[in-house]
Amino acid sequence: MKARILIAGLLLGSIFACSKSEDNEPAPEPPPAPSKFDMTALTVDGNNNGFSYTDVKSKPTIRVSFAKDIKPSSIERAVSLSAGGSSFVPVSLTTDNRDSTIVIVPGENLSPLTQFTLRITSTLEANDGSKLASPVNVALKTPIDSTAKFPLITDDSLLTLVQKQTFRYFWDLAHPVSGLARERNTSGDVVTSGGSGFGIMAIVTAIHRGFITRNEGLERMKTIVGFLGTKAARFHGAFPHWLDGATGAVQPFSATDNGADLVETSYLVQGLLTARQYFNRANADEQTLRNDINAIADAVEWSWFRKQDEQVLYWHWSPNYQWQINMQIKGWNECLITYVLGASSKTFSVPKTVYDNGWAGNGGMKNGAAYYGYTLPLGPALGGPLFFAHYSFLGIDPRGLADPYANYQVQNTNHTLINYSYCVANPKSQYGYSDRCWGLTASDIKNGYTASSPTNDLGFIAPTAAISSLPYTPAESMKALKFFYYQLGDRIWKEYGFTDAFSLKDIWFADSFLAIDQGPIIVMIENHRSGLLWELFTSCPEVKTGMKTLGFSAPYL
Repeated sequence: MKARILIAGLLLGSIFACSKSEDNEPAPEPPPAPSKFDMTALTVDGNNNGFSYTDVKSKPTIRVSFAKDIKPSSIERAVSLSAGGSSFVPVSLTTDNRDSTIVIVPGENLSPLTQFTLRITSTLEANDGSKLASPVNVALKTPIDSTAKFPLITDDSLLTLVQKQTFRYFWDLAHPVSGLARERNTSGDVVTSGGSGFGIMAIVTAIHRGFITRNEGLERMKTIVGFLGTKAARFHGAFPHWLDGATGAVQPFSATDNGADLVETSYLVQGLLTARQYFNRANADEQTLRNDINAIADAVEWSWFRKQDEQVLYWHWSPNYQWQINMQIKGWNECLITYVLGASSKTFSVPKTVYDNGWAGNGGMKNGAAYYGYTLPLGPALGGPLFFAHYSFLGIDPRGLADPYANYQVQNTNHTLINYSYCVANPKSQYGYSDRCWGLTASDIKNGYTASSPTNDLGFIAPTAAISSLPYTPAESMKALKFFYYQLGDRIWKEYGFTDAFSLKDIWFADSFLAIDQGPIIVMIENHRSGLLWELFTSCPEVKTGMKTLGFSAPYL
């Protein structure tokens, strides 16, 4: 019995000893993971420019080299060429350099003025089983197709076409209740007071050009003026920036901007006075229209916006926040018309001291420096956005106009030439800028809105900038207009004329239309062609008196 116990104990000890010995043995090492490999070279038609290429041919040859020989069966699933990430382009795929280089050629011509993306994913595999360390993404931008998108027509016919098509924004898209201009094509009931002033001048132009009859224009004006006089919100006679086109209620422009906007009001009154001068016949309808316009214009309390008789005008006033925005209207910018109309008021006039001290800063708005060989009498360095030369001068005729601060024909012409010259010189190397593609002003941009200028150049061209400058730079502006229409027309010429802006750098094209950009196109083309709106507005007796009071001189004064 004792012997059996001893033998069992020896066997058990032997088993434990074996187990302990096995526990001390090292675990076998896992097999090594396949190593990664990198891309070593990339060319597009023999050129190396990193991962971004412009002016790419319609059928480029793209060569991508790697540190290892590539397994051919992995190439097709790893390589793709697409436009916008979804529209895939068939490609031819071959290898070179003992399979270490992939040669990619589109199977069809690439569309012009389009951004394509070549992608090579990390599923790409080498012959030894290793994978591509990092995906490859290459941006490929094709150039403009320079062929004409529409039949060639005479310059005069093109100007008429642009005016007629653009006028549809103010005629077809006008609010059905008020007749006022929508702020933009997608703004629903929101209408704009200043843009409606531009639209009123467009209506006058459309009658003059035969796009609508005089009676059609008169009926629309009766609707607009009736709404402004009886339904639209006013504060000390001034209108808000935005209104509800159905009810006339204020649509706040910002949290505290829910009352009067004196600058927008001045653009509206500029248009109304122009229409008053145009509808000058003795019949009852036109007589009533003129009287109603006078009642609206005479009710604007320009002098009240001096805020307790200060020597300056204020831009905003709110019934809730009063003067909280506290923005003085000071030059040089787009607001000259506000002081001209303030001085021209028969009921609430503003004295010359307010113009000199508030607007002109007693000469502080002068510039006098030269840019690209052109002396700029007024304003910021390099002139600022081009709408400075447009909004007030839809009605104010700059030809031969001068005061102690500037010659305004020189001011607007040189401002435009500086803007043009900047775009031609293109110091920021914005893709696409040229003597045919220029014009920096306020507009929509990709994912936003900005006031573009030579000192705020993000690569976006707005057609309104060059086209509305036709009176100042006829040759340069006409060249741009032809480029926009013939070369880019398939992208930016739509139901209401040219869309708001574009960027050839980003291959981005707005689909929006804005009243304050469409209006100047129609009006300034007409001022270039006939001077119609300039002659009408400056024929107002009160405007002549007001401008002379401020110290202006001009042949028409």
